[in-house]
Amino acid sequence: MDPKRRPSSQKRSRWRIFGKVLLINIKWFSLAGLLGVLFAGGLISGYVAALVHDEPVRSRQLIYEKVDENALTSFVYFNDQVTPVGRMRMEEDRQLVDLKDVPQSIIDALISTEDSQFYEHRGVDLKGTARAVKQKLLNENRQTGGSTLTQQVARRVFLSLDKTDSRKVKEMLLALRMERFMSKDKILTAYLNKMPFGNGSAGYNLYGIKSASLGIFNVSDLHKLHIAQAAYLAGLPQLPSVYSAFDGKGKFDEEGFDKAMERQRVVLARMLATGKLTPTEYYEALQFDVKATLAPHREKSYNTFPYLMLETEREAAQLLALQENPNLTAAEISKPEHAELLQNTREELQRSGYRIYTTINKKIYNDMRQIAANPQNFSPYSKQKGLEQIAAIMIDHKTGAILGMIEGRDFNTEQMNYATQMTRQPGSAMKPIAAYLPALEKGYTQPAGLIDDSQIILKDGRKGYHIPKNYNRRYEGLMTAREALNRSINIPALRLFLYEVKIHNAWNFVRSLGITTIQPQDEYAQTGVLGGLSKGVSVEELTAAYGTIPNMGVYNAPHLISKITDANGKIVYEYKPQSKRVYSQQTAFLMTDMLRTVISDPRGTGKRLQKAFRSYGTIDIAGKTGTTQNFGDVWFMGYTPDVTLGVWAGYRQQVNTLSQAGHTRAQSVWALIMNEAIKAQPQLFKNKHFIQPEGVVKVTVSSLTGKLPGHYSRQSGQLVTDWFNQKYVPTEVGREQLPRSSKPSVSTKTDIKEAEIPEKEVPATDQEKVPSEEMTPPVPDTDTGISMPDENIDLPSVDTSQPAAQNEQETPSNAESQDETPKTQPDEVIYPETTPDQPKN
Repeated sequence: MDPKRRPSSQKRSRWRIFGKVLLINIKWFSLAGLLGVLFAGGLISGYVAALVHDEPVRSRQLIYEKVDENALTSFVYFNDQVTPVGRMRMEEDRQLVDLKDVPQSIIDALISTEDSQFYEHRGVDLKGTARAVKQKLLNENRQTGGSTLTQQVARRVFLSLDKTDSRKVKEMLLALRMERFMSKDKILTAYLNKMPFGNGSAGYNLYGIKSASLGIFNVSDLHKLHIAQAAYLAGLPQLPSVYSAFDGKGKFDEEGFDKAMERQRVVLARMLATGKLTPTEYYEALQFDVKATLAPHREKSYNTFPYLMLETEREAAQLLALQENPNLTAAEISKPEHAELLQNTREELQRSGYRIYTTINKKIYNDMRQIAANPQNFSPYSKQKGLEQIAAIMIDHKTGAILGMIEGRDFNTEQMNYATQMTRQPGSAMKPIAAYLPALEKGYTQPAGLIDDSQIILKDGRKGYHIPKNYNRRYEGLMTAREALNRSINIPALRLFLYEVKIHNAWNFVRSLGITTIQPQDEYAQTGVLGGLSKGVSVEELTAAYGTIPNMGVYNAPHLISKITDANGKIVYEYKPQSKRVYSQQTAFLMTDMLRTVISDPRGTGKRLQKAFRSYGTIDIAGKTGTTQNFGDVWFMGYTPDVTLGVWAGYRQQVNTLSQAGHTRAQSVWALIMNEAIKAQPQLFKNKHFIQPEGVVKVTVSSLTGKLPGHYSRQSGQLVTDWFNQKYVPTEVGREQLPRSSKPSVSTKTDIKEAEIPEKEVPATDQEKVPSEEMTPPVPDTDTGISMPDENIDLPSVDTSQPAAQNEQETPSNAESQDETPKTQPDEVIYPETTPDQPKN
């Protein structure tokens, strides 16, 4: 071998060896790197898998359903179906918007600040995420977060708001999956409807750009927002609780507003940097006075109309629950076992975007509330009795629509709705519907018909016997039905109730007028027509019952809600009138004419309205008073040809009696309400006079017999002319002899002692008082030698001021608070002896 060539060969050999070694090292290093990457990837994958092991893989359908699901604000409206009463009880205020209704300025402001690469990435911005990781690892002062709009929607819809690695990884995976199934516009719309924007001027938490615009700037059309306002709103979702111009009560928060303005300037700068604003627009936006355009403070609807909102919520929940459970009745669904069902329905009602349209006339309602809130209309507050309460309902009796209510004096003092939830004894307000109406309908009496106001002895299962009395402790003999009703004399009404109509028939008639609180034990309540019931009645139901009279005998159920629609405007409930004729037009006319003279007669119990009611003589009115023992309750049920208004006054506890001025409180408040209603809403009172139907005639009869007059009554002028149902006009001439005084008939059993026959004074304290020296002493029974003791045994008044369901539980089964016990049957009443020449009434 040539020695000169050997070094060159050796040199090449060394390079070859070096290359092989290098290649081997590269292979090993590459393999090690690959293994390292795989190992690291495995570690990362394992870590990620551990973080998301409990996270389900959501289907496309589920993602769409959850994104479209929103807790929407439900609203209540007055009867014009435009003016809102307020929003349903929910701290959130959310109103949806379509992307086409969002101006470009808001979209530009939002994307420039929150996610400038929104239209480029596929759900996760890797560059932004890396930047956020670096800032977190180095604990830099500025932490940008790195979440895209898609990630924020995923977090808001599917995840909690906890700041953990697990949540962040889940958020990224969900964002990637959402971008596979949903368009950018769909995701952007979800963001604009779901993100929080802080508090509004009413204190509600605002969700969605539309609620934010209305709650912060009082602007409902987003296109009318200035670019400065749009930038202000776009900056809020980052820290809505910090960047808030209003606190939780809707009061202006200076510190929160200043921070929000700092954030707004950041948004404007980002818009300028991304070319969404020109320098001119930028500087113009900086000069705009945002503070001057903030919405004025507004009270929450539950502060403005608390009674009405709660009553609407209660009734709407019941209506929707009944629709979902048609096998239940209104009475059944109110029972305790269905409380959870009603609560679930109420919660759905609050968050599902319903629109509830009431029958309430805003002007009427406001006037009624002002009357209730004026302390000059009532007795001063008493430490012992509390606040004197008032309840009233005005009904359009042609439809049953409730136009206005007084639910109580002060919601902060007492939240119970006295007009709909309370039941109390009606006193003499029960007489027209339990005695006179059914008696007129059956022809048992007519306005000029004679009824004997004389002693009645009733058998009492506990005490033996008792004698009901009039308030003035006098008996006046024969009198017309009209006079008895005008003066609210007890005994004539009691005679009709017991002997003519009969208790069972009377209560069936009352039930047909919509009174649902008559109990089985009331079948034995011999003085029930005077108000001695086991539970009493509600203002709402009694008012509706009286509304049948001006409505010519037709009953319309009272209702507060006319229609309910869902968030899409679909009608889910609509009131359907179900008018029911209960008695004839002729009976209704006769009853109205009798109740008119309750007011017009100088001795009528409602005569005060001649002066208190300003339109007296211009607009016809009729009505009836009612009073319970010792003035624990006072009522006035009155009506015009167009509306019926029922009023109750008393205290929370029935044992507390009204002051002297409070004795006529129901009448005075009735007049105040009607005066304001006629002044403010004259269109509601189109008909000035009651209508006379066919089939009624005026006939002159003898005031001695109630029949056609004979020679004696004509000569002596003992005549009365009054209206009659043509079917029941007398056809016979009465026997014109002065009737002998009726004597009470008592048992001849020798074991009946004097103490067993106490006189009973039944509460009908709306009658005129008679001086004590004019009161007649007890009349001895000459047949038995028993002298009736002069004792005043008051009819106990049951305190039924609790809601009906509660009263039912608390009412003793043996009706101990009544004059009667279940052992006493109606046929055990002892009738007074009638002589052959005494006219039958």
